[in-house]
Amino acid sequence: MVPRSLRFWFVVHFVVDFVFAIPLLLAPVWLLTLFGFANPDPFTARLVGAALLGIGGESLLGWEGSIEAFRAMLNLKIIWSLAAIGGIMLTLLVSGGPLMAYLLLLIFAGFSGLWMYYRVLLR
Repeated sequence: MVPRSLRFWFVVHFVVDFVFAIPLLLAPVWLLTLFGFANPDPFTARLVGAALLGIGGESLLGWEGSIEAFRAMLNLKIIWSLAAIGGIMLTLLVSGGPLMAYLLLLIFAGFSGLWMYYRVLLR
């Protein structure tokens, strides 16, 4: 059985992803400049926005899914969040970044820990 709390977190994840995805897709330079990034790349930002839109959208579409569907989505979310954490950390170590980069790292780490907890729970 899928815990109600996990279904809730999937909806929260959808909201968080969309809050970042939409401006990354529509106004990436504006958003990243607002966050303190120098010389933002709109191409890469839009790719990240598209990934967030897809993963967040599936969080909403699949929030009533079966336990098997949740296991698969948790696997995807764990892989995505760990890859993002690694990429963010590497960037911060090599070239630093604005305060927002550290906040984004914490957001990814928080969701990653949450997804790993539930993935172990759904074994």
